Amino acid sequence: MTPEQLRPHLEGVFGFPVTPFHPDGSLNLDAFRRHVRWMKGVGLQAIFVCAGTGEYFNLDVEEYREAVAAAVEEVGGSLPVLAGCGYSTVIASRFARAASEAGEDGLLLLPPNHVPPEQEGLYRHVRAVADSSPLSLILYPRDNALYSVNTVKRLAELPQVVGFKDGQGPIEYFGRMVLEMGDRLSYMNGMPTAEMTFPGYYALGCRGYSSALSNFAPHVTIRFHQAVVAGDTVTQTSILKDVIEPICQVRDQGKGFAVSYVKAAVNLLGSLGPEGAGPVRPPLVDLSPGQRSQLSAVLARMLELYPAPAAD
Repeated sequence: MTPEQLRPHLEGVFGFPVTPFHPDGSLNLDAFRRHVRWMKGVGLQAIFVCAGTGEYFNLDVEEYREAVAAAVEEVGGSLPVLAGCGYSTVIASRFARAASEAGEDGLLLLPPNHVPPEQEGLYRHVRAVADSSPLSLILYPRDNALYSVNTVKRLAELPQVVGFKDGQGPIEYFGRMVLEMGDRLSYMNGMPTAEMTFPGYYALGCRGYSSALSNFAPHVTIRFHQAVVAGDTVTQTSILKDVIEPICQVRDQGKGFAVSYVKAAVNLLGSLGPEGAGPVRPPLVDLSPGQRSQLSAVLARMLELYPAPAAD
């Protein structure tokens, strides 16, 4: 898929599937295939595999190659499939080539590891990844990769750069980026539990967001997105109060729980069979029994208020 073909798809709710592991920590590719196969049919606009929620940082290049190839095969062209890509420039370029060989439609550029680079360094990093693969690129400012408006303007001269996913804030930063770049880029809200901030981002021109809920309650997050677009503040407030805020209260109890709680939710709802999505890999840790119990109560309340649609 060319950059011009991809950009119209970068609106709506985007799925960010977890990467299932067996209890011993090895990659559970069969469960991953089942999960992606299910996610492609629930109303999402694109699927981003092996990204933040998919523990990209915990995969070696061969596992990554297997997973992205499996996702492309399972989706079968019905949706765009993109993959996370990060680490050092050399390693990111290697992962980018692997994603391209697997047939991915684009890359979400996670921050380079460890160092806080100068703007020129960030520019050269993205240029090097772009030179290593023909895939479309979405910039992802967060942590140590904080692109200035001028750096994004320079990078937007590359035809491969199609999107900007704000994972850092503040919202003024995003607003200034949209004012400067206009419709040259597609914009995504990538803030933690993005539903919480999407109404504000939408008002500034953002039309899509990444959703961890896509793993276990896509019908809820899609309904929320529709409410924002329609200006239905009653539904927005209800979902935020009854679902999103209680989930955030679990998420905020531990570092890395933005991933851990999602795997726990998939496991609690039993959609992937006895092994479920399995554990997270170190350095992440799983929820404690008490935290799982708290999350279970939140999920039960969510499904009471917003029942999942019947399976086809």
